[in-house]
Formats: sequence, structure tokens, C-alpha cells
Amino acid sequence: MVAAMGLWRRVKMPRPNCTLQRLRLLMPCVCIFALVVPIVFFNYRTITYFLRPIWDTPPKPFQIIPHYYAEGMPMSQLCKIHGWTQRETPRRVFDAVIFSNEVDILEIRMRELMPFVTKFLIMESNATFTGHRKPLFFKENQSRYEFAQSKLQHFFLPSRPHNPNEDPFINEHHQRQAMERSLVLAGMKDGDLLITADVDEIPSAHTIRLLQNCDGYPAIMHLQLRNYIYSFEFLVDHSSWRSSVQIFNKDIQYKHVRKTDHLLADAGWHCSFCFRHIRDFVFKMQAYSHADRVRYSSFLIPERIQGIICRGSDIFDMLPEEFTFKELIGKMGAIARSFSGVFLPQNLLENAESFKFLLPGNCIREAT
Repeated sequence: MVAAMGLWRRVKMPRPNCTLQRLRLLMPCVCIFALVVPIVFFNYRTITYFLRPIWDTPPKPFQIIPHYYAEGMPMSQLCKIHGWTQRETPRRVFDAVIFSNEVDILEIRMRELMPFVTKFLIMESNATFTGHRKPLFFKENQSRYEFAQSKLQHFFLPSRPHNPNEDPFINEHHQRQAMERSLVLAGMKDGDLLITADVDEIPSAHTIRLLQNCDGYPAIMHLQLRNYIYSFEFLVDHSSWRSSVQIFNKDIQYKHVRKTDHLLADAGWHCSFCFRHIRDFVFKMQAYSHADRVRYSSFLIPERIQGIICRGSDIFDMLPEEFTFKELIGKMGAIARSFSGVFLPQNLLENAESFKFLLPGNCIREAT
């Protein structure tokens, strides 16, 4: 009996894991806390964007077309390295944009593409996408574009009746349809090359020269652009794709949506909200199709906007629009500064003093 008692003392019975039990009891509370706190401290839109990887499906990947360029290479060699053939006669190129108030970016765009564009088509309305009356900013600043006068065609689109609660995308669609009709009026013919892009989506000159002089690429291609915000100091990513080039035919549509799986790599720049004046930021925030992102009047306070520009934060206090938690978390917070001035529009650097606000280290904007 004594020996048995001694054996019992030496062989200890396992104790229950109290820490594990406590964690199991706390787990429901942690889950409730994780759900309730965001709802209390953030808005519905923030929660929706954070959970996007759960409820949304990522788009089909693009078939990326490699893009080669080196200064001084002959066109025959550039076409060949892409697997294309050189044309005997360069294509005519039409650059068509719907203009709102992007006065500076439009000049940079036109000077970049001037040597290769046959005609610049500018569509301007006296109403914003949100239905508010607007000045004709292009006409007011037309003297800035005298250098392109021989290639310039301006179309005025009168405002249409607008209901107070109408979706801004209806007005945007109306203006894009008007641009489709204007393409024929401008003299576009089958085989011409059409650039479909917003004003701030700028194809590089060497990209358009390549496509103008080569045959063999898809009839419709999207352009992968380096994606900047506020200036060329804040490089967000290389994922801007909505701009496109397409060989014209009578069935062509001027839409800012995905049209094909083909994407030409590293073909230019997208500089969003790249304005000289704080008032221009305020105007666009209330004028474009995503104006519903202005959830509070405080978003429009000039001092707040100036601080956002210098920090590289989101002007609408929104989370990144990503389809995986890894990408979403990786892009949360302010954007890292870029100190590179390599591969930027040539005229931007040639006129660096005039466009200083778009270059790294110059985040302060003019108030008026």
C-alpha cells in the first residue's frame, strides 16, 4: 500500500490547461469586440472597403504586353522587338478627352503628345457630372493652348436636365456618348488610332510614336500607367489601366471601362488630383462621379486638403480599393514619397519652374 502511494506521487496527473480554457471563453467576446468597434468608430463605407476581399471578386488578370524602349533606337528595330512590323505610312492619331478643370495637366498632356497627334478633341460642358453649373475653364484659358491651335478641335456640350438625386454617372455617360458622335465630326476614319483616356491619364510620347508606326498589335489595348496622386512625388502603384488605344471603326465606343484583356506595360502616367490651386481640389471633389465620397463638409476645408497633399494621405479618408487583405493592408496609410524625376513628361521638366508644384519636394499649393 505504501509502495502504491509512492508510485502515485511520482506519476503526476496532467492538470487542465487553464490558459486555453480562458481563451476559449474569451473568443466570442473578442469576435464581438472586433465587429462592434469598427462599426462604432468608422462608417459603413470603411467597413465595406475593409471587407472587400470577402464580398468582391478580383477582375480577370490582364495579358500584359511587354513594352521596350531606349532612346535613339530606330523604329524598325522597336517594332521588331515587339513582334510587330513597321508601317510605311504612320497612322493618324486622335486624342479625345472630356475636360473639366484640369488646366495644367491638359497643357502637359498636349505638349507631350503634340509631335504625334493629328488632332486633339476637347469635349467641355457647362455642367459637372454632378449636375452643377460650371465655368468653361478651357475657353477661359484657351490662350495657354495656342501652340496646338492648328490641331485643336473644341466641342461644347450644353447641360442636360438634372434631377437633384440623379446618379452622376448618368451625366458622365451622356458626355461620353457625345464624344462618340464627335469622333466622326472630327474626321476620324477606319484605321486611325484613338486614345481614350481622362485628361490626367497621359500616354508617353514614345508609346504613341511606337503605335503610330507599327502594325501587328491588338486592335484594342489598355495602357498601364504609373499611378501618381497630387503630384509626381507620390507614386501609388503601376496599376492604372483604364486608358486605352484602339484602331478606329464605326462601332467604336468612347468608354472608360475594361474593353479587352490586353495591357501594354509602362506606357505613361496617371496623375490624379494634380492641381495647382486648393480651389481646384475642392471643385473636383464636388464635381466628379465619385462626389458621394465627400461625406462631411470638413473634407472641403482648405487647411485639411493642404495637409493631406503634403502627407500623401487619402483625400476622402478611404481605405484602398483592393481585393486581397495582403494588398489592402500593404497600401494602408500615407503613400511613400518618390524622389525620382526619371521618366516624367519632358515638357514638365523643361518648364520645371512653372510646374514646380508637381515635382518632388513641392507640396504647398496656391490658395487662390
